[in-house]
Amino acid sequence: MITELSDRAQGVLRFIIDSYMKSGEPVGSRTIARGVGLSLSAATIRSVMADLEEAGLLYAPHTSAGRLPTQQGLRFYVDGLMEIGDLSAEERRAIEAQCEGSGQTITQVMERATSLLSGLSSAASLVIAPKTDKPLKQIQFTLLERGRALVILVMQDGMIENRVMEVSADVTPPTLTTAANYLNARLAGKTLAQTQRYIFREIEENRAQIDILTADLVKRGLALTPQGPLDGHIIIRGQSKLLQDVRAVEDIEKARQLFAALEERETVSRLLDAAQGGDGIQIFIGTENRMFSHSGWSMVISPYKTPENRIIGAIGVIGPARLNYGRVIPVVDYTAQVIGKLIGQH
Repeated sequence: MITELSDRAQGVLRFIIDSYMKSGEPVGSRTIARGVGLSLSAATIRSVMADLEEAGLLYAPHTSAGRLPTQQGLRFYVDGLMEIGDLSAEERRAIEAQCEGSGQTITQVMERATSLLSGLSSAASLVIAPKTDKPLKQIQFTLLERGRALVILVMQDGMIENRVMEVSADVTPPTLTTAANYLNARLAGKTLAQTQRYIFREIEENRAQIDILTADLVKRGLALTPQGPLDGHIIIRGQSKLLQDVRAVEDIEKARQLFAALEERETVSRLLDAAQGGDGIQIFIGTENRMFSHSGWSMVISPYKTPENRIIGAIGVIGPARLNYGRVIPVVDYTAQVIGKLIGQH
């Protein structure tokens, strides 16, 4: 049984995976004999490696090559063999300083947090910004081009959201201004959901003193607001770092599939579902995460919460299977704590 590995077998497995995470290359018995520190002969090590392969924890990519960990082997390592590093006081202060810069909106905090994570992990990072459920300060419409307009939502806490919507080809800047003025006169202190309910009811009851074109604009603009409790938007940084480890054409295709998945709207809910699947930080290796099962990436993700312990978003790192989990886990965990604290202050 896997759970009954001897100390010797665990030592060999740990060494192989640690080496694999540094180099990405198969590890042979001679390399292990020089570095494992167990005073084992090459023949004994080969025997141990054969047992680990039979247990499904290692595999040989080529007949004469060394061994690489399987997904099952990586899971065993993460769950029982890995040593998770602790952040130094200096590293904690650096994370706090990066996220807590004065005068920042929530969106800016999220963007700086993702850039920080990407830099520290040498992988792609993502953060799911919380659904906007705070009072609005102002709504603005700007015509981008014929048939498309930008909706700018300014919250009372300083957070700004930009969304693009399709509009009638007849819409002009004055029409957009009229629609914005109509909304701004009625949204005082209301959340997006409250504004939506109030305006829709007023229009349906024909109490709105606006023409049909403006009414359509108003309804379209408000209809862009998130509906479900798990909605939000994703901020991603460091995608290019995923290509630094690519060694074959099929790996490029896997990266392309991952980028496409991250752009899908339902990805937000799936990621939050993953983050809520357990207590605290979650680790998904390869096909364990159904969302990325077709591309085989690993993900470390943690929810962040309000002071009332309500999950409102998530932050994490996506990278290759040889992600440095021991380093990434404490960084993701502490960053999530800092973001949750900052969200609670806004």
